[in-house]
Amino acid sequence: MANLFLKIGLIRKTVLLACFISCILMANPLLAQQPSKETSPQERCPVCGMFVAKYPDWITQIRLNNGTVKFFDGVKDLMAFSFNPASFGASGQTVQEIWVKDYYTLAWFDGRSAWYVVGSNVYGPMGHEFIPFSSAAAAENFRKDHNGTKVVRFDEITEPLVQSMRHGQKMR
Repeated sequence: MANLFLKIGLIRKTVLLACFISCILMANPLLAQQPSKETSPQERCPVCGMFVAKYPDWITQIRLNNGTVKFFDGVKDLMAFSFNPASFGASGQTVQEIWVKDYYTLAWFDGRSAWYVVGSNVYGPMGHEFIPFSSAAAAENFRKDHNGTKVVRFDEITEPLVQSMRHGQKMR
């Protein structure tokens, strides 16, 4: 009988340990990096110098390999920075994370997984802008509704495309 109680105790401990390990493993995605939610009113875009908090719907952000978060007034300036961080005061730094907001939902998501509409009649705080979407369908619908010229993925955005959109930009 005592042997039975020892086996039951051992089984309980094993089950508890398994539950504990399962909880740790399931919580792991929750430990993944998240975008910074706090933006100071004094925060300036490192590319154009604009105060980004004035345009909360357009804010994008990059986390550098040293943990520093840089905020931008739109995807266009974020991309200009990402192609050459040293030109904007981040010498020796590399981009670790890119966060953008879906144009319709304003939910943060990984900018590397986005679909971007180019050439639409919707302008950001600094003029022409890459309009981010978390789904291809939403991007395509927006492109049709707002006379966009194309939908591109993150990897299709080139430095010459970014520079062509920055040409002649002015603060609105």
